[in-house]
Amino acid sequence: MSSLPIPTRVVLLTGPSGSGKSSLAARTGLPVLRLDDFYKEAGDPTLPLVPGTTDTDWDSPLSWDADAAVAAIAELCATGRTAVPVYDIATSSLVGREALDIERTPLFVAEGIFAADIVSRCQELGLLADALCLRGRPSTTFRRRLLRDLREGRKSVPVLLRRGWRLMRTERAIVARQTALGAHPCAKGEALGRLAAAAAGRHRAPTAPATKTPAATVSVPGPRAAEQTREPA
Repeated sequence: MSSLPIPTRVVLLTGPSGSGKSSLAARTGLPVLRLDDFYKEAGDPTLPLVPGTTDTDWDSPLSWDADAAVAAIAELCATGRTAVPVYDIATSSLVGREALDIERTPLFVAEGIFAADIVSRCQELGLLADALCLRGRPSTTFRRRLLRDLREGRKSVPVLLRRGWRLMRTERAIVARQTALGAHPCAKGEALGRLAAAAAGRHRAPTAPATKTPAATVSVPGPRAAEQTREPA
């Protein structure tokens, strides 16, 4: 008797900007969906502003297309392939689309600062393996974020500095909000441990904001992740 195919599930990885989501996702060896590519474009009339300024609030979930992100996750879980936007943060514009192919890998990571906002929707659709929120020292996050944004020329220096100070002051509130939405707050070591458990099929998706668990230091095990390709759609 042939066994049923293992369904594909997603681990949502969130945390404040600069918390190390992308680097941790890359360390797992799992396919990765970049949720920050689902930002709205400059000029969209629904983009929110930072109160009291003319700056677009790119840290508000209203600046992001949650419906498109959930649709991409659902298609990856169902077929192993989807077309994803390619977004240029420096110009706040969509510059193309690519095919993301994860084959039939049973687990992939979707990472971005708004991942917690779709925890309940992914759970209701039966797609969620786990939801994690990286947390650390706000001063360390500020330094890492600023160096990255300057290196990549993401925005003008004044905008980056204003945003950086604002995010550092509110970082603990950001983590608290993401936790309330269902993402488990943890450092990188524990996050890798929970990813390992999800890859081995030993971890259930949370049904409520998770409680604190002991830190883990194991790396992601299990069957070798299928090769991930991104090519013009």
